[in-house]
Parts: sequence; structure tokens; C-alpha cells
Amino acid sequence: MPLPVIDPARYEEQLAAKLARYRADFAAFDLPEPAVFRSAPLHYRLRAEFRLWHHDGRIDYAMFDSAEPKQPVLLDTFPAVAAPIATLMPRLRDAIQASEPLRRRIFQVEFLATLSGECLVSLVYHRPLDEAWEAAARTLAAALDIQLIGRSRKQKIVLERDWVQEVLEVDGARLRYQQVEGSFTQPNGGVNQHMLSWARAQAKGLGGDLLELYCGNGNFTVALAPCFGRVLATELSKTSVRAAHTNLADNGVANVTLVRMASEEISDALAGGREYRRMQGVDPAGYRFSTLFVDPPRAGLDEGTIALAKGFDNLLYISCNPDTLRANVAALAATHRIAAAAAFDQFPYTHHLECGLLLQRR
Repeated sequence: MPLPVIDPARYEEQLAAKLARYRADFAAFDLPEPAVFRSAPLHYRLRAEFRLWHHDGRIDYAMFDSAEPKQPVLLDTFPAVAAPIATLMPRLRDAIQASEPLRRRIFQVEFLATLSGECLVSLVYHRPLDEAWEAAARTLAAALDIQLIGRSRKQKIVLERDWVQEVLEVDGARLRYQQVEGSFTQPNGGVNQHMLSWARAQAKGLGGDLLELYCGNGNFTVALAPCFGRVLATELSKTSVRAAHTNLADNGVANVTLVRMASEEISDALAGGREYRRMQGVDPAGYRFSTLFVDPPRAGLDEGTIALAKGFDNLLYISCNPDTLRANVAALAATHRIAAAAAFDQFPYTHHLECGLLLQRR
């Protein structure tokens, strides 16, 4: 994919093009006029990674354009990254440049930041990391006031912790999230707050219990749980499940049962398929499910989950891929109609658009 042209003067133009495509793609399903949630035009990404390019005795951040994949585009900073990352980038590069243990055979740097300004940095190497690296890394972390991790093949050195603490403002509440290095988190924090608020607005008044698939670190679970009697949430990643348990506890959410299962497995279990050891102690028949919430990967919902969704009065769907969302809506068109829609501009200046739909039984 070519590198985006990040120009705030063209922000509304690029968003209008994506919204026009969204409306056209879903016109056959009587798409209501979507609520539109804009991104900040600059400094919106809380996650970023860059190659470190060694040349002429120095190093620089580098990205690559698909039009010229072997030609690095050298950077001092990048206008899409959140302000804490943008400020840190040149200071971090200069510090690595000045330290032989930190500079030697480094090839990538990864950033994870929060809206409050906390930063975690992962330095990735083509060599084993030793005591000299760790000593230099501790000096660097203290000087820049960051969390720091070193990685090489089969090696991970965490100097203090491998997570940051995010706080999101949702409907006047401050929700706390532990976000772990290497696991999925929403990259656009400002838009994520809009997504959580919109989802809560749709969930209020639906009543009953909630089934959530692909719950990740509990991003939506924490926000949606107060709208329902009980919640059964599923996630496959062990790291995300651990973070979700922490986030539920930190936010005082006590009505959620979390099981580590894939969506295909929970769909099979609820359809009366085989018994799953991870479902021991969970009685699906004891729930009064009114609503299914999904935020799936780009592949969308599998056939088993589509079949499961047909039995729900309400399907609240957040999608990062309008193409698979359209296919899933088509598969549900006989049983469900679109009651509400939203567009979230998570990735400005790209063709990507995050979409939200509330589908209700006809």
C-alpha cells in the first residue's frame, strides 16, 4: 500500500469519499444515515512501528512505499503518530545513535502510547541482548521517562513492565485499560472513545444479557457491561484474556464471565455441539441473551457465527472491513434489518473505514 499523504486541508475530502462508498455499498440494505465520527486530522495514532535504517554512519527512521519497496523514506518524525510519540522520536533516535550497545544491529522500533502521554518503546535487534545493552537501556528509559523493552530472536527483556495504562472518557466515566505490548489495541484513541460511546448508546434499553465475541482486552466489554444483566465474553488470545480480567477488575465490572474460546467454538457450544472443557461451570441456558456484540478481524464472521447471530434479537457489529461486513449483512438480510449505522474514521488518509451497525430482528 502506498504511504498516505497526510494533509489536514484534505481531511474532509478524504472522509467524504469514504462515506460515499459506505452509503453506496449498503444502499441495498436500506442503510440509515450513519452517524459520523471524525478523527483528529493530525497526531491520532497511538501505535506505530518503524524500521531503523543504517546509512552513512548514522541511523534514521524509515518507511517504505509499495511503489518503490526497496527505497527507504527517511523520517525525523511522522505526522500521524500521537503527540507523545512524535515528540519522542527524534530524542530516542539521537540517544540510540550515541550509544554503541543500543545502536548495534538494531533494525526496528515500536511505539505504544496513551492519550495521557505514557509511552512504551520496543527496540528490536538482529543480535542477542547482553548486560551492556540492558545497562544502556535502563539509562535511556530513565532519561526519556519511558517504559522500554528489548527484543531479539527468542529473547524479550522487559525493564519494568510491558504495558501502559490508558484512561478513556466515555459518557462522563473514566474507564481504565491495561494495554499490553504486542497485543491488539485500538490505534486511534480519540475515535475509540467515540466507538465506545456509540455502542453504549445503542445498547441502552435493549435489556437482557449480552454475548460478546472477540472481546480482546475488554475494550468494549468494560463499556457495555453496565447496560446488561449479565455478559458472557469470549477471546482466544491468552495475553488479551489476562488483560481483560485486569481491566474488568480495575473498573469494578462484576457481571462478566470470560472464557478463552474462538468464535467458532462458542458458536458450536451454544448450538448444542460438543462439550468444551473451557465451558465447564458456564451454563449458557441460564442466560437471557438479547444481544450479540462482535468486533471481528478483517475476515468478518464465519458461517457458524452467522447462524448463531440469526437467533438474536439484536446484533451490534463493529467492523474494520466494510467488504466482509456487507457480505455478513447480506447473509442476515432475511432475518435482520439495519436499525442504526455509524462511521468511525480510525485511519484518516487511507481507504480504511471502521463501521458500526445495529441490526435488529425483522
